[in-house]
Amino acid sequence: MEEIRLYVREDFSVLPELLRDEGEVYLVYDRNVSWAAEQIRGLCALKGFYAIDASEAAKNIDTVLGICRFLLDAGADRKALVLALGGGITTDMAGFAASIFKRGIRFATLPTTLLAQVDAGIGGKTGVNLDGYKNILGVIRQPEFIYTAGCTLETLPEREFRSGVAEMLKTFIISDAPHYRRALELLRSGARPDAELIRAAAAIKCGVVERDEFETGERRVLNLGHTVGHAVEWWQAGRGGYSHGEAVAIGIVQAARLSESLGVCRKGLATRLEADFAAVGLPTICPVSPSEMRQAIARDKKADGGSVHFVLIKDIGKVEVRLLPVDTIIQRLEIANL
Repeated sequence: MEEIRLYVREDFSVLPELLRDEGEVYLVYDRNVSWAAEQIRGLCALKGFYAIDASEAAKNIDTVLGICRFLLDAGADRKALVLALGGGITTDMAGFAASIFKRGIRFATLPTTLLAQVDAGIGGKTGVNLDGYKNILGVIRQPEFIYTAGCTLETLPEREFRSGVAEMLKTFIISDAPHYRRALELLRSGARPDAELIRAAAAIKCGVVERDEFETGERRVLNLGHTVGHAVEWWQAGRGGYSHGEAVAIGIVQAARLSESLGVCRKGLATRLEADFAAVGLPTICPVSPSEMRQAIARDKKADGGSVHFVLIKDIGKVEVRLLPVDTIIQRLEIANL
């Protein structure tokens, strides 16, 4: 695939230049960032704009159909460009709508949360949930570009910020130990990630996606923490509790415990990660019982004939993927958590 066009800026001032030759531009945005939508409307010539409620409950096919109806009513043609402004839920849904409207029109993502800027808004995965299961419906389709404006993080609630921290640390655990240490140092001081850290994390994911767009090999490493994390999200459906990033943090600690149990990494790595995550306000204790975990993992979209491609941690900055039977995962996690 072509190189992903990634722009990391402080504001939206460069966006009009990127849209200069676009004839039809439509903005789909999260109501929570209406102020950013107003800025874009003042800077860029838009043919239409549409606000959505961005929540896990609303991340469904009905919301996607609403976006498609908006585009249809506005007269969008095959050359139209959809701007998806918001967090990962918004970029997932708007990207999915653009991917299926008239068999596919172009879109670009403008991620406004830390989680989306370093992970969810990058890579072309689009989709929605079904019956409590994450992202079961969707396609992989790359955006025209990704534009990150640092100003959008100024109004980000603390909990959403921490959710993004989990994905940033996950990315550095995969392949960048120096930035992992720097991120922890900065976060422990009470500061928020700067443009250097955001760009570094985003660049890692862009590189992985460019080398393995459809997740047939290397891209699986990006699922670190997500097998157990998705099980936590499934378990809490209707209960409330953990955000996506918080669930992934729990999943990363469990991945470290499983890695220790299998002899993939040195003893004590899980304890270190648990302490690191707790120091920056992330949860680490898994609330899901073994039987519930087995049920959730077996239905995970990454499951393959009773086994799962599970991301194990060899050390900070090094991971590997193994195809493990679900029963083995559950048994090893039971032993590791005793």
